[in-house]
Amino acid sequence: MVFVTAFLSLVGATEVLAHAQLVRTVPAAGVTMHAAPSEVALRFSERLQPAFSSAVVRDSAGKQIDKGDGKVDKGDRTVIRVSLPSLEPGIYKVEWKVVSADTHKVSGDFIFKIGE
Repeated sequence: MVFVTAFLSLVGATEVLAHAQLVRTVPAAGVTMHAAPSEVALRFSERLQPAFSSAVVRDSAGKQIDKGDGKVDKGDRTVIRVSLPSLEPGIYKVEWKVVSADTHKVSGDFIFKIGE
């Protein structure tokens, strides 16, 4: 019985680790930048389903300010890119939703700042 319990615990842990995890962002989460970036890039631990994965960038009022093209990179399906217009100093929030190749849904967000 102990063996079965241990086995089920390991299987459950493996399934949790199978979800796509955000491993890197450019700009980095929480960073304050002096110059505005031209895009945001998010790298995940697994290949993503392009039809179900996206990202948006919002200003401090919650208005979407990106160019509306936040999608999985065709050359690297672990990356989402979203283009930005010229941004003013302020706080910006990146919101993302992804479905990994194994169909697990994951979402999250982070902020970055421009200016002091």
